[in-house]
Amino acid sequence: MAFLVKKYGGTSVGTVERIQHVARSLKEARDAGDDIVVVVSAMSGETNRLVALAKAVQPAVVDVRELDVLLSTGEQVTIALLSMALKELGVDACSYTGAQVKILTDDSHSKARILSIDTKPIMKDIEAGKVVVVAGFQGVDESGDITTLGRGGSDTSAVALAAALKCDECQIFTDVDGVYTTDPRVEGRARRLDRITFEEMLEMASLGSKVLQIRAVEFAGKYNVPLRVLSSFKPGEGTLITYDDEEDSMEQALVSGIAFNRDEAQITVAGVADTPGTAFAILGPISDLNVEVDMIIQNVGADDTTDFTFTVHRDEYKRVIDFLNSKKAELGAKSISGNDRIAKLSIVGVGMRSHAGIASKMFRRLSESGINMRLITTSEIKISVVIDEKYLELGVRALHEEFELAGDEAEKD
Repeated sequence: MAFLVKKYGGTSVGTVERIQHVARSLKEARDAGDDIVVVVSAMSGETNRLVALAKAVQPAVVDVRELDVLLSTGEQVTIALLSMALKELGVDACSYTGAQVKILTDDSHSKARILSIDTKPIMKDIEAGKVVVVAGFQGVDESGDITTLGRGGSDTSAVALAAALKCDECQIFTDVDGVYTTDPRVEGRARRLDRITFEEMLEMASLGSKVLQIRAVEFAGKYNVPLRVLSSFKPGEGTLITYDDEEDSMEQALVSGIAFNRDEAQITVAGVADTPGTAFAILGPISDLNVEVDMIIQNVGADDTTDFTFTVHRDEYKRVIDFLNSKKAELGAKSISGNDRIAKLSIVGVGMRSHAGIASKMFRRLSESGINMRLITTSEIKISVVIDEKYLELGVRALHEEFELAGDEAEKD
């Protein structure tokens, strides 16, 4: 018997039939003796529909307070339907909105952060043998206004509830059956990982893996909540995300996964003065534009000038290029250039901490595959390179093979 939080995303509850399927699965777990708190998203497509309605009424600027009120109704529909489906199966269930649970947040509408959770009403129902169904993605601020947590907020709701309730595990049910060594759509021999550390999952999520929301992984790591990614549509053990086990460190794979991101663009400000403050003169105004800069490389020349290269999200490329061209004379730059057809390719693994030569192995294999690296950055458990987008899938497959991530079973296939 375990105390579990189970979170189901929009695809998992996208139709009445799928909601009924989830209810049957929950009944099996409840019959096995597990205490269960369920967190659900809005049915797939519902949030987009509500956003479209808001923009139809306020085309220019949507009022964020009222938008939160509107968007929160999506999850309210799901919790009611799932509770009804459970009761139809003879399972006593009770639904709660974020406000009813008192998931207290700050007042940052559309991107609120959780401050505290009142667990008393949930624990009262759990002790009475009920399955508790909570609306994800939403909370309430000190003024009583409904707030939402932003993209992927239901994952964060689930992890926060698991931490507050001191649950044994937080299970995230999605349309994939776990975390893979890389995207199976790119590398058919990608292998599901039985286990991965919080650090590795954070890196993979930040580098392009879409399985889990970054804030949820951060929250789980901070409060040591074991996370498990499972499929809503087929049985299995999924992938457990937890802290690294020191006893297993000698057995840790050098590289756990290959992550990538196609949404990258590279910009170079060439021939600027190699003096203190130059980097801030370039990046400060870009930050003021609310543009996030990723990789940064500075190359100093022999003529006391420097070339400053960095990457931004591809959607921000034209805006940043146009802005820098308008500031070219002010910066004293010889030229502003860029490339919005690049991709970031990364290897991730806590085993890299205690093994030398991983970078050279990666670089050698990419070279043998005819792939040129434009930028390189490293950390303790990751190495990232920028390459031409057209070589991305070739690079993923080459590194997946180089670091033997397919495993014995996949190799046989």
